[in-house]
This record gives sequence, structure tokens and C-alpha cells, in this order.
Amino acid sequence: MLMLFQRDKWLQYRAFNSVPLLARRLPETKLLGKESLHDMLLQHSSVVLKPCDGRYGRDIVFIRRLKTGTYQIQNENNIITMQNKSDLQDWLNQINMDREYIIQQRIYLARIQQRPFDLRIMVQRQKANSSAWKVTGSYAKIASRGYLVTNVTNRTMSVFKALQLARVGGRKLLLQVEHTALLAAKSLEVHYPDLRQIGFDIGIDKKGRIWIIEGNYRPDLRTFRRLKDSSMYRRILWYQKH
Repeated sequence: MLMLFQRDKWLQYRAFNSVPLLARRLPETKLLGKESLHDMLLQHSSVVLKPCDGRYGRDIVFIRRLKTGTYQIQNENNIITMQNKSDLQDWLNQINMDREYIIQQRIYLARIQQRPFDLRIMVQRQKANSSAWKVTGSYAKIASRGYLVTNVTNRTMSVFKALQLARVGGRKLLLQVEHTALLAAKSLEVHYPDLRQIGFDIGIDKKGRIWIIEGNYRPDLRTFRRLKDSSMYRRILWYQKH
């Protein structure tokens, strides 16, 4: 039976932030409000707004403070410019802000052929409550041209190949990424004892630093099904049944 778990990026952030080893892998994050927007744009030249209940990268907004004092806003592949902070605030008030949003420091992801990518790490555990979390599958997602998020992609590859092409690390970094995903799963288990599968999006920046983007409780398995190596998809299905 498929169980539904509440999607809440703010709750996720607080769960991860309570674990010191995970806290250092998180971008600075606050609930969006007029003050937090002002503070974050003072501290960071670029920030990201995400709906707490968002899925598939929809309604994610990137805001970049330019040296001219203007603000560049990007949603999907649409880019507009606001002349000042007052115009920016008015624009935010007009869009779908009846939902709760978080505001985050933007992470500049490593790139392959000038396109940012992140990693999907699938972790699962068996039905027994005492069973350990295991990494059961992974791949790299490369953003489509003109996009800053990898949810819009038509290209995937193995995690190890992506790390090599981006020249940010190798097997040691991959092991650190997997360890991060397993530790993050344990932190969410406290809030959701019946949770048995999570598809983590993990970012690697240009310096090879690991960042937790989010965990998905109902990850899309279609990409695993399309991979040439079917062993990961078979393993994922086995864990779902057992």
C-alpha cells in the first residue's frame, strides 16, 4: 500500500539542520517574508524561492542582485528585470504567494557543458522497523539549456561519469554523497517512522562541496526504468515489496 507523507521543505530543513553533520551541507534557509527577503539579499547576491509543498521544480524563482542595483528574476527559462527592491516586492505580492515559501542561498552547481546538474540518490529500507537504509539507485540529472533547475531535463548519466566530466571528484566524493543521503534518511525517519523510500536530490558545487537540495517521498521511478542497466530498477522494486 502506498503511504502519503506531507511534503514540507521547511520541516525537512529543520530535520536536517538538527544533525550537525548534515547542517553544514545545507544552504542558508529561512521562511520567506519581507524581512527575510531583505536580509538574504543583503547577505547573498543570489537567492532561490521555493514553495514548501512544491513538486517537480514548479514555481521555483531565482533572484539575482546585480551591481546596478536592479534584480534579475528567473522562473524556468523566463527572465525579467526589476528596477529596485520596491518593484521586486510588488512583483512577489502579485504572484502565487498565498502558499508558504522558503528562501535559500543559491548554490552554484557544478556544470557539464555549461549546464548545471545534480544527483538523484535513491535510498530505501525493508518493512521491518529495525531495517537499515540502503542506497538502491542513483543517476545524474543535467538541466536543459536555459534552465537553472534539473527538473527540466532530457539527459541523464551515471553519477560517477558526471563527477568525472565536471572535474569535481571521483569515487571518494560519491561515497560521501551516499553517506549524506543515508544520514539524511535517518533524520527524516524521526518524523516519519513509516517512511521506506526517499529520492534525494544532492547538489555538488564547483568546488566539489556537497549540498542537500531536498528529499522526495514519492520519487519518479520512470528514469530508473529507462536506464540501460536495469539492475537498479529491479533492486528498487524488490525493496518496495519487501
